[in-house]
Amino acid sequence: MHLARFPRIRLAHLPTPLEPLPRLSEALGVEIWIKRDDCTGLAGGGNKTRKLEFLLGDAFEQGADTLVTQGAVQSNHVRQTAAAAAAHGLACEVILEERTGSKAIDYTRNGNVLMDRLFGATMRTVPGGSDMTAQLEVSAAEVTARGGRPYIIPGGGSNAIGALGYVDCAREIVVQADELDMQIDRIVTATGSAGTHAGLVAGLAVMGADIPVLGIGVRAPKARQEENVLKLAHATAALLGRPNAVTADMVVADCDYVGEGYGLIDAAVIEALKLAARTDAIVLDPVYTGKAMKGLIALARAGRFEGERVVFLHTGGAQGLFGYQGEIEGAL
Repeated sequence: MHLARFPRIRLAHLPTPLEPLPRLSEALGVEIWIKRDDCTGLAGGGNKTRKLEFLLGDAFEQGADTLVTQGAVQSNHVRQTAAAAAAHGLACEVILEERTGSKAIDYTRNGNVLMDRLFGATMRTVPGGSDMTAQLEVSAAEVTARGGRPYIIPGGGSNAIGALGYVDCAREIVVQADELDMQIDRIVTATGSAGTHAGLVAGLAVMGADIPVLGIGVRAPKARQEENVLKLAHATAALLGRPNAVTADMVVADCDYVGEGYGLIDAAVIEALKLAARTDAIVLDPVYTGKAMKGLIALARAGRFEGERVVFLHTGGAQGLFGYQGEIEGAL
């Protein structure tokens, strides 16, 4: 795929480990491995770091001096973007959407929000349901009016440039599996803003690796999520020069585990957090990996992965746990 064709700023500790989860595997009766993208390093790690390598490369190519992005209040993407900006001498303008409606002080001031402030990001909040694309344009216009040169990064870093980070991750997973003489039957990941899911699908398709990816939805209904992922996977494959590599059957999302909505947790999410922590000491987050693990556990117990070797992609986000202390602490 020759990703060196694309501008890139190195931010991540790569390759991230690919490890077995023996005790969780025993508990669920399925062989489960974990791709540790919580260990990418930047600001505590997470999947957005891979995307930001290519996004910052493009930003510098365009002569930008300010990153402009958005996310929910406890956004992992915003934390990592603020950190990347700080590390490279860029300003960072952030719009936080009150997507869950929570006014709890741990949610609005702790966790990722505290780290955003630590990294020096300029933040403003908007009500849930706001047109976030329009809000990005407003912030970018304000930067320009002050004489700055803004670079807009969409929520989650999820465009074709950002998705190149997960094209690279797909390559990395295949190389690691080959080194271990290990066949992977399925990759399971949280799917939200679509960039991670789409990048994996596009990368595996362009390589001809023939490993199915199952996205466990954290926000949108199945039809809309699959449409979003497919559109972005097509765009990413086109950027790689292989526009016809991705087919619709490669994009599968199971959105039965969203619960009451984005960022809203339930007893099954907390049980997933506890099971991962108390078997193989894996710390998940409540919004993305907790719901993905909730889905993986339910599907494994229903026999969906019988006889398979499954790789669970850990996209990070443990910093967000501190924003949910009030909801989680009483259930531990």
